[in-house]
Amino acid sequence: MTTAAIIVAAGRGTRAGGDLPKQWRMLAGRRVVDWTLDRFAIPQIGHIVLVLNPEDHDGWAEFSQRPLMLAQGGADRARSVRNGLAALDGLGITKVLIHDVARPCVSPDLIRAVLNALDTHPAAAPGLAVTDALWTGANNLVTGTRSRDGLYAAQTPQGFRYDAIRTAHAAHPGGAADDVEVARAAGLDIAIVPGEPDNLKITRPEDFARAERILRQDMDVRLGNGYDVHRFGPGDHVMLCGVRVPHERGLQGHSDADVGLHAVTDALYGALAEGDIGRHFPPSDPQWKGAASEIFLRHAVDLVRARGFTVSNIDCTLVCEYPKIDPHALAMQAEMARIMGLDPTRISVKATTSERLGFTGRGEGIAALATACLVRT
Repeated sequence: MTTAAIIVAAGRGTRAGGDLPKQWRMLAGRRVVDWTLDRFAIPQIGHIVLVLNPEDHDGWAEFSQRPLMLAQGGADRARSVRNGLAALDGLGITKVLIHDVARPCVSPDLIRAVLNALDTHPAAAPGLAVTDALWTGANNLVTGTRSRDGLYAAQTPQGFRYDAIRTAHAAHPGGAADDVEVARAAGLDIAIVPGEPDNLKITRPEDFARAERILRQDMDVRLGNGYDVHRFGPGDHVMLCGVRVPHERGLQGHSDADVGLHAVTDALYGALAEGDIGRHFPPSDPQWKGAASEIFLRHAVDLVRARGFTVSNIDCTLVCEYPKIDPHALAMQAEMARIMGLDPTRISVKATTSERLGFTGRGEGIAALATACLVRT
């Protein structure tokens, strides 16, 4: 994809208190950085750059093992953003979002709204219209008032056409409060997208409690399980988790008998209380004779998204004596990730035998079990 997100996580966050920078502190059972990264794990984002402080050695070691791009933080936020933009050079990026790691409650809807605004504007950013009365003050005394007309509280992610913000940052002397200031200095028009009250930036110690309340009330987690079985019959291969595996026998079924994809598909339907494959693709319907099971899985994933959920992770276990699964497990993981539009690290494919007990132990067929976790976005 040609859209990227830069998550700026190089600050020290001293005002938030604690012994750790705020991005590494726990929030509702997970670290702040984990919540924020997950918010951008949506199909519209093709690349994520995480900008880390050079001193965060554990973070560099951990995230270098993940499918993320890493960039080194600079002496200030502007330099950190420039390093993140530079990491995207040569990838054909057209749109880029720049987000503060300390805003873990941002919704995917707001992220998409900013991206959509970039279709018609060179830059866009979320803002909340100021509704409270504004005072000036000194020595704990009110010294005056200010009009709130036309005032907005700035939020992130702030979105830009990639080439435009790259040029703007290169020309800016530094010291900007945010990337909108950099863009305005370059003469870019910035569309205001309605912000969200819950998209708070964790700044003070008390912000952790508010962010935790928001995250916990928004959590809608669904689990589903799937189970499928197919017997062996004539053939020279089996389809398992979307991969053609050579074997002396094939699997029998109305479709291509991909027992792995069937179990995963049923797990997704189950999490939505939508029955099973048979409800959506009746075996009595001749159009599904010999159909690729990828069709069923794509339908289930599309239904998940239409209901406002994302697939958090999939765990699939194949039960058979033969063929051996381990040599093909990574290819199966990659193929399911492609079909579902997920990162491969969110999909597990593993195998076991039944110790030569039962129909799988006698080599009569293959069984599959799957669990799917969905999270409302």
